[in-house]
Amino acid sequence: MKRVLVIGSSGQIGTELVVRLRAKYGSENVVASDIKSASEEVVNGGPFEMINVMDVKVLKNVINRYQIEEVYLLAAMLSAVAEQKPMAGWDLNMDGLFNLLELAKDGFIKKLFWPSSIAVFGPTTPRDNTPQSTIMEPSTVYGISKLAGERWCEYYNKKYGVDVRSIRYPGLIGYKSAPGGGTTDYAVSIFHDAVNGDTHECFLSPDASLPMMYMEDAIDATLSIMEAEEKDVKIRSSYNMAGISFSPEEIYQAIKTRVPEFKINYAPDFRDEIAASWPKSIDDKAAQEDWGWKPKYDLKGLVDVMLDNLQEPQLS
Repeated sequence: MKRVLVIGSSGQIGTELVVRLRAKYGSENVVASDIKSASEEVVNGGPFEMINVMDVKVLKNVINRYQIEEVYLLAAMLSAVAEQKPMAGWDLNMDGLFNLLELAKDGFIKKLFWPSSIAVFGPTTPRDNTPQSTIMEPSTVYGISKLAGERWCEYYNKKYGVDVRSIRYPGLIGYKSAPGGGTTDYAVSIFHDAVNGDTHECFLSPDASLPMMYMEDAIDATLSIMEAEEKDVKIRSSYNMAGISFSPEEIYQAIKTRVPEFKINYAPDFRDEIAASWPKSIDDKAAQEDWGWKPKYDLKGLVDVMLDNLQEPQLS
């Protein structure tokens, strides 16, 4: 059975990815890691190591000690936070990737997953049904680092044969972890406010439509590309990934069908400008054709599963 390391296991994606990987490969074969403690489920469900992805010596030690074959590199500073700390965001997002690409090049690991983002696109990108290959002029620190990372992933694959795989995540929505500082995270906090009886203070405009995805679909896509035959992964920068596109007002109205008394206030801030530079919808035909990607959740399914799971503790 292969041995897997997840770096950044305390985050929104890592929390759920670790659980799925342990169910698939066995708890003892999936090492979770982060610079801070993760959820009880992650820490107590299998091996857990405190790792700073900037520390190559510690990385190499853990990889050797556990005989790791595959690494999922999820540690990153997200869009809104990176705008407040530009150099720290650049250093973490780029140096962490370089450390793992170099370890893969030198044969310490066989396969690397690194997530990109719709943030690689910018205000000059076609916003509707954004193509796989198009104008990419990101205007945020996060987007610039992700675009640079895509180019380096492709370079290491072509130059050194590194088996690195990537998808451009849209906004991700799940109920198992708190929002992590991204521009799309309003679409997580809005559900918490609805369940808690609070008015949602939205930092985006009512019509700021963005591509989103329920976390289960995102994890399915991540596992699918990692399990695909090497020959079928034809794009080594990063694959476009689409789920559901909606605006704050559209998801608000969808939630109100279940929570009629729910209220929202709009107070757009700097994150609204970030959202305005990103696509409204994504063309992900390449992922569909190359390795069979297909989402399960539409807007109604997303609203139902989020509300059902967030309300469950209160009903028990």
